[in-house]
Amino acid sequence: MAEDFLADNNLCGQTLLRLVSRGHAIIAELLRLKDFIPPIFQSDQNKYHEIIIDFRYFKEQDAFDSKINGNDLLMELDEELRKNYIEILTRFYLAFESVHKYVCDLNAFLHEVEEGMYIQQTLETVFLNDEGKQLMCEALYLYGIMLLVTDTHIDGPVRERMLVSYYRYSVQRTHSNSKLDEVCQLLRSTGFLKSQPGRKPQHYPEEYFRRISIVPVYLDVVIGHLRSDDIYHQIATHPHPDHRSTALAQQAAMLVICLYFTPDILHNQTAKMREIVDKFFPDNWVTSVYMGLIFNLVEVWEPYKAARMALSNTIQAANVKECSIKHCNQMEQLIKHLHQLLKEGVLTEEFLLDNMQKLINLIRQSNVTLRWMLLHTNTLTAGNRNNSYNFEVISIFHSVYHVGAESLKKCRQVRDQVLLDTKYQPVPVFELLLDCAELELNVRETFRILLTEKRSKWLLCKKECIERLTELADVFSGAKPLSRVEKNESLQLWLREIAQQVEALNYEEGTASGRKMVQLISALEEVQEFHQLDSQLQVKQFLTETRRQLHQMIRTANIREDFLITLQIVSDLSYAWLIIDSYTSHMQTAIRKDPSLVGRLRATFLKLSSALDLPLMRINQARSADLVSVSQYYSTELVSYIRHVLHIIPQSMFALVEQIVQLQTNVIKEMPMRLDKDKLKDYAQLDQRFQVAKLTESVSTFTEGILAMKTTLVGIVRLDPKRLLEEGIRRELVRRMVKAMHDSLSFNAKARNSDLAHKLTSLGETMEGLRKSFEYIQDYVRIQGLRMFQEETARIVGYNVEQECNTFQTDHIQDWQSKFQSTAVPIPRLPSNDPHSATFIGRLAREILRITDPKTTTFVPSTNTWYDSKSQAEVLNFLLFSQLEQALSTSGLAGLDTLFAFMITTELTNLFSDLKKEVFRHQDSLEVLAEFDHLTAPTTTILGQPSKTYGTYCTRFHKSFQTLLDRVLKIGQLQLLRRSCSQQLKSTASFDSGLLWQALETLSLSVVNDVVRRDKSSSSISTSLLPELAEYLHWSGLYEPFEKIYVATHSLDLPYIPHLLLLFIVSNVHKFTYSKQLASLVSKRPQDGADGTPFVIGSATLFRHLGSASTQACCSLLIQFARSHLEFGASNKENLMEIPSESGTTLALLEQWEKCGLISRAFLNSLLNEGVWSLYKTSMA
Repeated sequence: MAEDFLADNNLCGQTLLRLVSRGHAIIAELLRLKDFIPPIFQSDQNKYHEIIIDFRYFKEQDAFDSKINGNDLLMELDEELRKNYIEILTRFYLAFESVHKYVCDLNAFLHEVEEGMYIQQTLETVFLNDEGKQLMCEALYLYGIMLLVTDTHIDGPVRERMLVSYYRYSVQRTHSNSKLDEVCQLLRSTGFLKSQPGRKPQHYPEEYFRRISIVPVYLDVVIGHLRSDDIYHQIATHPHPDHRSTALAQQAAMLVICLYFTPDILHNQTAKMREIVDKFFPDNWVTSVYMGLIFNLVEVWEPYKAARMALSNTIQAANVKECSIKHCNQMEQLIKHLHQLLKEGVLTEEFLLDNMQKLINLIRQSNVTLRWMLLHTNTLTAGNRNNSYNFEVISIFHSVYHVGAESLKKCRQVRDQVLLDTKYQPVPVFELLLDCAELELNVRETFRILLTEKRSKWLLCKKECIERLTELADVFSGAKPLSRVEKNESLQLWLREIAQQVEALNYEEGTASGRKMVQLISALEEVQEFHQLDSQLQVKQFLTETRRQLHQMIRTANIREDFLITLQIVSDLSYAWLIIDSYTSHMQTAIRKDPSLVGRLRATFLKLSSALDLPLMRINQARSADLVSVSQYYSTELVSYIRHVLHIIPQSMFALVEQIVQLQTNVIKEMPMRLDKDKLKDYAQLDQRFQVAKLTESVSTFTEGILAMKTTLVGIVRLDPKRLLEEGIRRELVRRMVKAMHDSLSFNAKARNSDLAHKLTSLGETMEGLRKSFEYIQDYVRIQGLRMFQEETARIVGYNVEQECNTFQTDHIQDWQSKFQSTAVPIPRLPSNDPHSATFIGRLAREILRITDPKTTTFVPSTNTWYDSKSQAEVLNFLLFSQLEQALSTSGLAGLDTLFAFMITTELTNLFSDLKKEVFRHQDSLEVLAEFDHLTAPTTTILGQPSKTYGTYCTRFHKSFQTLLDRVLKIGQLQLLRRSCSQQLKSTASFDSGLLWQALETLSLSVVNDVVRRDKSSSSISTSLLPELAEYLHWSGLYEPFEKIYVATHSLDLPYIPHLLLLFIVSNVHKFTYSKQLASLVSKRPQDGADGTPFVIGSATLFRHLGSASTQACCSLLIQFARSHLEFGASNKENLMEIPSESGTTLALLEQWEKCGLISRAFLNSLLNEGVWSLYKTSMA
């Protein structure tokens, strides 16, 4: 009948099965998404708080939209929020909508059944079928779980903000079939907050469950069957009366959830509640309702009169004491019995076949006791699993109702009594769990071998029986003489007949063959007594061995898969999906004492993986495409927990290695090349070297411990112990490196004297210590230490640069999108103490920018050094970049350079944006520039009274020029820092990897030449080559920052930009003078706050982005400016050989641009005759 209901051609059964399957998939998606809630929707303390609102939006929609549309800053933030979060908002909305669609489809299915849409199926006939009854009950139960999971993990205000944001940013609301309004109505805030678990809203959760009504008849029938039937036939697997509540535990959990749909039973129907408690909760009051979601009925039923009264008998002190003492005594006996069975050589195949029922009874009793102890001794306050350093959250249920139990006095009293009466200690409970799991695994593996070899062993025993009987018949025939055995033809014929009967036994006819074998054994016993064969020892031995083989055939025939099914049912540990975490510390302590325990823990992890059967069974039956996704999620969660438990091994290994490195570095003396014999004893240091050897042996022991864990399939994820060890070592390495970088690279922005060099030296020593430790242990743990160290350093730097760069762009890269982030080896995000920087790499970059600020320092190109403008003291030199590389490795220096490039891009983008806002959008500014263009045309003309003429126009843009100067100086400063980084990278690459560096240089030149010589019709260069080559060139320092293009300007409409920039340069040229000693422009006065070299490089970078036409036009205008001042000075001075400062500084600026490669010498010579250049050279000399 069950097969008929779930047959492919049964539309009713398949529809219901697919609905239940979808329910499990929806719950898995909600659990998966709870770890990806954007923090901006959880708190008001962020820059988006003005544009994120809850359901109040629907009451004041026009006012809210007008507020945003009337503010440019809010509009930019609104667009940024939309671009960065619409993908995750859509994912959340689809999950929310799937909950609504699920209950609508459930109601639609019930309506179709009632209307007779399914032939020969009514509500009654569906419930008469076992599978139909189970699925109908599960459908309602899963809807209740969905609602609780949603409200437990995603607070009501957060849901409302996300739904409103999705409504504003998505086109979904314009669709005619949109269910957005209904979804909002279903999932609006209930008033419950997980941050306040003890404060449960009135009539919660029944009013929440009532938001979409479900057919009342269906509710009554479901609760009726759950109340009175054994819908899963579990009592057959737990025949003992004391185990009934355990057998019906899953059904009890479903009933607890479904009762919220009919709260009248909880409130008023005392008889029904008494029946429910007497059947399901006579000796327990804590239950797991779904994958670790724990309900303490003392707390959750407190508001309901009938339920509270019915439960009162269970939680009476006498009953609690009786249950506690019983399970405490049983636990002690079970541990002793399990220890005996787990001794080496006890659990053989023979022992298993002889004691199958005893073993299954022991395992059943162990699991019943374990379940009761774990649930009823668990702390009333439970939470998410976090590892010890708070950067990885293992996604397991947060037990909201159990948390609320802490605030209820009665809950605390009952639990305290349980702890007292059971003499609770976590170690014995953990020991019971460990032993029980190990016995189950051994029994399961042994029985599977027996099941696999069942046919071959049965046939082998049959063959041996026939051979022995035939051989014995030959003995009695006289053909084979045997001492003191006389010829007996009748016995010979009888034995041959028995042999023929054995040969006639058929493996496929198990029952008939079994009865026949029993008769044959009896016959052989009778013939032994009848013919007085006891005195003939050899004959007796033959007959005994024959009977033993027949017994073995009977036992082998009794090997059935039913045993494994029963074993799987009774060993369920899904209720401990969360509780198990409270024993993590005990697992880790035991591993630290005995690393070989990892091999035994494997059985516990496999036992815990049985929890995956609950959500996956129906999905598998429905052959749903969600099977892979759901199983991947739960398997990954379990694997994450296993990594968390076993992480104690790499932690312990690193602690030992630190001691080894400390001894080798600070205690053990380095052996000199030549040594006097008298001093040999001083250098021997036998005790210290013994200590190093002992610590090294401990490291190896930990390695052997984790490698003892066999390759294990957890769900659908295969765990390789070698890979698990490597990932654990990587994770601990990442944690230590990130902590070192975070702690070392924190600076005081107000300090006059920077401690950057000291902190880099300290960080370099720390990183060197970690590198040495890896170098030492790599052979003992069989890993590639240096490679691992370099890979993780590069990944840490890359991730932090990526996160820092997010602050410069509107399209943010989220953690789950990052190529550097990993689930197995996550990179932690530690809170920054700098409001302007998100990571340590940002703090480092801004500290370097602070101490090399062009307003307070002078850069000397010849020595690549920055000096304080006032005191002339050295602030920073090229050696700092060598320190940077030692502290952060090559990847750190390359990452810092990448961050500087992002900063330049941001500065250039803001520069052009400011010019458009402040100049080019104003008609009066454009008219002034047009007038100036007319005045200076052609550029060969000489302007009279240039100071007055140019000053008049400069004054018109004075405010804009101050901001522009700051940005140009910042760009120049960043370019100089980038060049210093590239020089250090180039130096290191050419020294450490000379051949690679030369090969890259040659390849780069070849590619450039190839690109230059290709015509448009020829095929293009491989698109995969250029990005990969660019990364190699970047890390090798084979790039020129001054020639880079950071932003695209071809689409910018900037009329008269050469004239505007000419006025900008003219307005600032008086602040600089040319220094012959430094061969560069320098500031005339420190109080002017402008260094010459950053100004030159920054303005050159700006012109490089504007193109050659704008650059040449501005240069022509600058030559006109210089010539005008020269002519005006010549007409007013007696010494015609002296060049005006304005002209000299302008020509010096042009020469500096020529050195930067912005313009050519030929172009300069074409603008100004040789005589003027000679006069300039003479004047500068």
